[in-house]
Amino acid sequence: MRTRRTDAVEAPRRPDPSIPEGVTGRELDKLARLELKTLSKENAERVSQHLVMAATLIEEDAALAHEHALAAGRRAGRIAVVRETLAITAYATGDFALALRELRTYRRLSGSNEQLPLMVDCERGLGRPEKGLELARSVDRTTLSVPTRVELAIAMSGARLDLGQTELALTELEIPQLDPTTAYSYSPALFDAYAVVLAELGRTAEADEWARRADIAAEAIGEAEGEFDDIVEIVEEELEVALDETDADRGGDDAEQAAAVEVSDEASDEAPDAAPEEDADAR
Repeated sequence: MRTRRTDAVEAPRRPDPSIPEGVTGRELDKLARLELKTLSKENAERVSQHLVMAATLIEEDAALAHEHALAAGRRAGRIAVVRETLAITAYATGDFALALRELRTYRRLSGSNEQLPLMVDCERGLGRPEKGLELARSVDRTTLSVPTRVELAIAMSGARLDLGQTELALTELEIPQLDPTTAYSYSPALFDAYAVVLAELGRTAEADEWARRADIAAEAIGEAEGEFDDIVEIVEEELEVALDETDADRGGDDAEQAAAVEVSDEASDEAPDAAPEEDADAR
């Protein structure tokens, strides 16, 4: 006897999270706004607002940021920056499978490999560090921006640590940007990662020194941030000399020893935020 097939009931669409008064969408990065030009004016404005909210909330409320990214994705799933934002917020909530899926879509839509480090970290989050290393090696690093190369080195070092390959984890970080005399936006994270691996190897004194260098670089960058548009040099005294002084000579005043520091806004460019795909763009 044939059973009668009933039509599936479509799940109700979840409501979009609210947009606070004052958020217009014009706060969005100019390049990201250009990607939304294919949408209707009204839809582009609403997607922009959700992307702004996702970026604003990701540090304090990743789950709500993700809801905004999902809302943007439902409206503009074929826009690369939307899929990228969705991937980033999914990663922030710990949904590595979704993040990786969205990053692959972003990569296909944009043709960009600039989110490769995050893809490697997603593979690590899924317990597949070997696949992360394989993915990292599949791309010519010279085609990546310098900040992305640094992020990729840190991600690959983490994958090596996951595999218990501590010496190789250190080697992954020994790149030209590991220069204690110069600090860019990516330097504190690189110096700190190097300190962590040194500590794993039992090289405590060196680990402490690189951790201190990370603090000095972060402080110097923080002091210069927002004051200059292009490349800035802060020369108070040679950073190398400051780092070589004894603890007694320093007197704990590292803040005044940040020197020969160059901060490059170009070098600190970050890839755009992201969102969904299978859905057709709402017009």
